[in-house]
Amino acid sequence: MASSKDLRNELRLAIDIGGTFTDTVLMEGEEGVLASAKTLTTHANPADGAMEGANRVIKAAGRSFGQVTGFIHGTTLATNALIEKRGAEVATITTDGFRDILEIAYERRYAQYDINLEKPDFLVPRERSLTVRERMSAAGEVLVPLDASAAGRLAEKIGRIGAQSVAICLLHAYANGEHERTLRDGLLERRPDLSISLSSETSPEAREFDRLSTTVANAYIKPLIQGYLERFSARFGEAGLTCPILMMTAGGGMCTLNIAAQFPVRLVESGPAGGAILAARIAGAAGEREVLSFDMGGTTAKLCLIDKYRPQTSRKFEIARAARFIKGSGMPVRIPVIEMIEIGAGGGSIASVDRLGRLGVGPQSAGSEPGPVAFKRGGKQPTVTDSDITLGYIVPGEFAEGHIEIDPKAAAQSLAEAIGAKIGTDHAGAADGVSRIVDESMASAGRMHGVESGKELATRTMIAFGGNGPLHATRVARSAGIGRIIIPPNPGVGSAIGFLYAPVSFEIVRSHYALLASIDLTAINGLVKSMVEEASAVVALGTGKNGIEGAQIHRSAFMRYRGQGHEIEIPIDGETIVEDDIPGLVSAFEEAYRKQFSRPVPNMQIEILNWSVRVATAERDAAPVQETKAQRDVVPSQQVTIICDIDGTECKAALVHRSDLCAGDTITGPALVVEPQTTTLVSADFTALADGAGNLVLTRILQQEMADG
Repeated sequence: MASSKDLRNELRLAIDIGGTFTDTVLMEGEEGVLASAKTLTTHANPADGAMEGANRVIKAAGRSFGQVTGFIHGTTLATNALIEKRGAEVATITTDGFRDILEIAYERRYAQYDINLEKPDFLVPRERSLTVRERMSAAGEVLVPLDASAAGRLAEKIGRIGAQSVAICLLHAYANGEHERTLRDGLLERRPDLSISLSSETSPEAREFDRLSTTVANAYIKPLIQGYLERFSARFGEAGLTCPILMMTAGGGMCTLNIAAQFPVRLVESGPAGGAILAARIAGAAGEREVLSFDMGGTTAKLCLIDKYRPQTSRKFEIARAARFIKGSGMPVRIPVIEMIEIGAGGGSIASVDRLGRLGVGPQSAGSEPGPVAFKRGGKQPTVTDSDITLGYIVPGEFAEGHIEIDPKAAAQSLAEAIGAKIGTDHAGAADGVSRIVDESMASAGRMHGVESGKELATRTMIAFGGNGPLHATRVARSAGIGRIIIPPNPGVGSAIGFLYAPVSFEIVRSHYALLASIDLTAINGLVKSMVEEASAVVALGTGKNGIEGAQIHRSAFMRYRGQGHEIEIPIDGETIVEDDIPGLVSAFEEAYRKQFSRPVPNMQIEILNWSVRVATAERDAAPVQETKAQRDVVPSQQVTIICDIDGTECKAALVHRSDLCAGDTITGPALVVEPQTTTLVSADFTALADGAGNLVLTRILQQEMADG
């Protein structure tokens, strides 16, 4: 890592390409955001919108691309390609007898009583599922040697079926990937144009279906992402960029373009990961040990639980669910990921009335093309943003720095015709209904996420950001029982700012089964050491240095009671495990098990299935936020008419520019705090305080206090 002196001179650029908007941030040093921009995402060529935003911030700061010393990029392209089925034609190669792994999947229905159940699409039909004669044991020993002539026959078959990319997933390759590598080399000799993904590299873990599914997802988007990254890099190189571009990963770290091109499945959900990193950093600075991160953009809303300044993480994620909110209805991938719940509730989410007269919102989104009706880009269906405009929460002249012209009359008319006429209300009533439904949907998702994790929301502080997060934060918090909200500086581009604080990191998970009571410590320590060396080499490439001084190395074991189906991750202290560490691992597992399931199981053997190593550069901690006392009540010079989000009546709200606030300033709701990329709604039952770090801290007023006031 650079010295503190070097950090003061760093000029770093971050670009987050979302489903509706592309966010761009230019930062100098540790905290100095020089300029930021929010531009509409250009889906035909995402680099166009990215370049527009980059040019805008570079010009605003009076700098050049040649002066940029760091560039971090996150994109939804990988996610969207999987959801929209825009990837390559993929063939799979599995061990003889295991052709139907994808078809069999988990051998269960995700909705048992749904007679119209739609099966998840695993992207590879049976006619493109090929097999090869070979066999490894679970210990990595060769039981049946690989057929030497197999590569030639398979290359011919792949040519006949027209596959462009191949996913190789042989039985127990996580224990020994020799056969997979040999097969890849043989295919590339005959078909050098093929894109090939190996399960032993992409997801070297036990569980054949999950491993194959992850490898297929990687193979499906690999040609697309490789081409995109080459074009993206060339585009910015032509503009004068000389520093390397690093990619944000779903696990909250950064990697090189080469690693991203090899394992593009790790880019899935990379944008939201940046937001969780920002929220964790703010939580650390504010001393908030229990936080709910709330990131609402134009297409979706993401909620993440953060405890002790660390986002909740997972080893599994589902893509392109057939039933959006039902687990098991999507394509599972096993990658390191920051765990969050994502729902189709963004500014572009479309409101409609079904044939039973019920008002609903999302998950369909107008996105940036055509966008909300008010954007005058061809949108015909009313959206959440149209509702916010009609309710008065978005001030036309303040929206998106004036770069996007909005038409409030068009928004109101679309709500009256598409919603109000069908449910017997006017445009204001329709807008209020849409707002209440979408806010309750997000609060319900947060409560569900908390229950699934065994955690309470009411005791948490919400950290809200994203283009629509501050606008909906008080409404969602009220419904979720949360009484305290933090709105950080520049919240509209929060995920992009989070990119700039992410460490360069790489995580490896490998399967190596062991009973804790009879564990071979020599073998395990050797395995973990090799994983540390492999991950460290990747991180060194990302930093551009031979060494990674000050790197943080996290080791963990995935443990369970013998015979159980799922594991709990337990941290491992120290570089090696010695015999005296075993009782501590047992105690740590039993305590973690007790937290999830109330009590441990006595006299049960403990087994370990997977081992994990994460190597990351040192994190850049934020300076602690000093307590700020209220010093001045802000008397607004302007007021606007809004529909109160509590009782649905018209009222006057203060209009305050965030740039005019000083530390200690307080605002009593209702009020709108406007800034370049978003607006914060301070509801009538909330007050806002500007603290010394530039945050807006919103606190809910109890009903009795409101009555007394």
